[in-house]
Amino acid sequence: MDIKEKRVLVLGGFGLVGQAVIKRLMREDERLKNGSSRPSHIIITSLKQSEAEAAVEYFEKLYPGGETTFEAFWGNLFVREEWKDHSRETILEDSAKRDLLIEDTLGELTEASLKTSTLYNAIEWARPDAIIDCINTSTALAYQDLFTMGRRVRAAVKAGANDSSELVERLLASLYIPQLIRHVQILHRALIDFNVNAYVKVGTSGTGGMGLNIPFTHSEERPSRMLLAKSSIAGAHSLLLFLMARTPRMAEIVKEIKPTATIGWKEIKYGPVRKGGKAIELEDISFVNAEPLSSKLELLRHGNNKPSIDMLEAVYIDTGENGIFSKGEFETISALGQMEMVTPEEIAENVVRELIGASTGKDVVSALDASTMGPSYRAGYLRESALRMMSALEDETKTSSVAFEMLGPPRLAKLLFESHLLRRAAKDFGGALSHSPEELSKKAEEILKEDDRLTSQIVSIGIPILLSDGKRLIRGKQIKIPSPRWNADGSTWAELNDEKRDTWARDGWVDLRSKNMELWQQRLSLIRDEAEAHGNVTGSEPDRSPAYWDDFQTLNEGRLAAWIFSFEEGGERIKR
Repeated sequence: MDIKEKRVLVLGGFGLVGQAVIKRLMREDERLKNGSSRPSHIIITSLKQSEAEAAVEYFEKLYPGGETTFEAFWGNLFVREEWKDHSRETILEDSAKRDLLIEDTLGELTEASLKTSTLYNAIEWARPDAIIDCINTSTALAYQDLFTMGRRVRAAVKAGANDSSELVERLLASLYIPQLIRHVQILHRALIDFNVNAYVKVGTSGTGGMGLNIPFTHSEERPSRMLLAKSSIAGAHSLLLFLMARTPRMAEIVKEIKPTATIGWKEIKYGPVRKGGKAIELEDISFVNAEPLSSKLELLRHGNNKPSIDMLEAVYIDTGENGIFSKGEFETISALGQMEMVTPEEIAENVVRELIGASTGKDVVSALDASTMGPSYRAGYLRESALRMMSALEDETKTSSVAFEMLGPPRLAKLLFESHLLRRAAKDFGGALSHSPEELSKKAEEILKEDDRLTSQIVSIGIPILLSDGKRLIRGKQIKIPSPRWNADGSTWAELNDEKRDTWARDGWVDLRSKNMELWQQRLSLIRDEAEAHGNVTGSEPDRSPAYWDDFQTLNEGRLAAWIFSFEEGGERIKR
């Protein structure tokens, strides 16, 4: 990608790696030696307003002249925009906000919820050509510490504590994977909706490149579950980006650079030592305070109002997002055989090189592409044998193997049964296109009236049948679509109106209405025109020639559903 006069959004641009990336972007014209190749705008985000604005001020002084405009955006990108400047605890302690946070994470992604997202709105506002994401997403999620919260919930529920329901809600709000999934869903939509051409993520391994024997941990566990949660999220995030890169209509570039060492460093200073943003207080303790050990050791002492004597001050090295270390800690963690070290400038070099199209060999998404197994010739050859054997057994048993709703979504079973009814009502393309939609609707309904077993098979797997009048429904015990709302007694329900009926009929009901039959006719016409457009081509160019469709002499349920998923749903595979 050519970044000249482009807009680049750097998420986490105040951080150590983010600033190194911005400096490297501004040096791209030095590499080319043919005039300026700098971006026209660089938008810098950070959690705090003061950090984002400080970064803008820093780069404006570093690169005067106004050739590149620096802009600031701040706030928590993982929550609603109205809460972007609130701490997570402020959100969680408010019951109404807590309920919305859970719904935003565990509920469906709707257009309304999408437009409340800070991340989505930030990308809409910035309108970037490229995004470089330097936020440590895995740390942000894993350090919510699901394990400690889980123990608290368990103890509270067993004790019947009054705040147990609040703790359960806090636990739901802290679930890692739903938060990561929702984050990637929002990102995916924003990249498409706002025509972003490139997305490069700076990820993490969670352990600085070390294995399960890592000696640096968060508790007496080695390694701690929280650290392993961080690595798990980092791995899940990489695979979600791998899927994103395989999605049609996605950004042209989806890449991830994953440093696996200590990142250092930002600066070396002498001053107050802070942890979690707060200075460590030196307590006024002497040997006279020694106390005898007892069978119960109090881990957190309350009520000690004795003032501190001073703040802990020392020489430290600031490693950015990884925090500050003493000389001894830094020497240990960066020693040969431990985490060792990589500089932010080296990371930035790989990020920008991948962005502009140079291969570094360090892109995790490309590595996954190269090392995963795809479809094989042997499997494709044997697939035809399997289909022939299944068809023969159908003929022998005088049954139809249409759909069981094992694979999902319910829309697949709905499409397969509808195309099966079309085949029985009209036999082939010509028959289906020669009838009126009303005639097809009537014939399909008559087939189901006469074939009780087929009707039972459809409704028994959770697919209801909407009759031709659009006012009556044949259903079984369970309905897969819509997703249920739960009552306190365990019963489920869903509100129904005409708009929702049409949506649910599209997504997971066998729809016998004439307007749906008209839609099927439009599909069949498009399929036939597409296949015949290749004329008498006998080469390898067309994927779906008339021969693929058996010269239109039948209606094959699986092929029709696959075509709809590929072209109507935009779900076609783009990499093999």
